[in-house]
Amino acid sequence: MTASFYDTLNRQVIALLSGEDDQIAALANFSALLNDNLTDLNWVGFYLLKNEQLVLGPFQGKVACTRIPIGKGVCGTAVEKNETQRIADVHQFVGHIACDSASVSELVVPFRRNGDVIGVLDIDSPSLSRFDEIDQQGVETLVKSLENCLFG
Repeated sequence: MTASFYDTLNRQVIALLSGEDDQIAALANFSALLNDNLTDLNWVGFYLLKNEQLVLGPFQGKVACTRIPIGKGVCGTAVEKNETQRIADVHQFVGHIACDSASVSELVVPFRRNGDVIGVLDIDSPSLSRFDEIDQQGVETLVKSLENCLFG
């Protein structure tokens, strides 16, 4: 994907979510928008922080892990480190949690309210090294727009 592609997608995110204050509705539509526009994915969705663990939220894809401990797997590591995780080959990631054995690469971006992590956006692909720096920057911008639409 190109930076221009992500700029266009970001405008769509803002148009879709402007004025929406229900978090579940916004996350569901955000997941659907990414699933419809990004290629070579097999799962996209959210895990939300509840009682010191990540709990499955709105998503597009196959059945998923319901709960992930903080610090475990790619998603739990993203929360623990409070930073995006871009993994070229999840099978090389120590502690990877295989919710879908078809997933090979993963991009996980923390989702925040007032600077505090409240969950993660998790995007999985069946292809090795699917996500590059442009994808990471583009998706981080999309998540920032989602946060701005929901939390001002």
